[in-house]
Amino acid sequence: MPSVWLGLACAATLFVTMAFVFWVRPQASDDTPHRSKLDELLDRRDAVYENLRDLRFEYRAGKFSEKDFEEMKHSLEAEAAGLLAEMDRLTGGAPTAATRQAAAERTSR
Repeated sequence: MPSVWLGLACAATLFVTMAFVFWVRPQASDDTPHRSKLDELLDRRDAVYENLRDLRFEYRAGKFSEKDFEEMKHSLEAEAAGLLAEMDRLTGGAPTAATRQAAAERTSR
């Protein structure tokens, strides 16, 4: 009698396992990371700031003329301003955790 219950338990476990393997289909959104528009803007802002730092370094190293440096700098600054404006629009001007952290880092320097 106990072997019958053990057999039924194994069969039920096998049935449930097979049901998940063959009948449950993952959705495409299950594999994609859930990132908000604000996360994307923060990442892009950080990349633009890093590009500005690199540009200044390379200009000081003599890799760019004054004219080229100014053109690229103005282009990156305009992009950064656009990103910040979009971030403000999304958050309603309220500070986010990332902007509070950045402000704290600036004041500690």
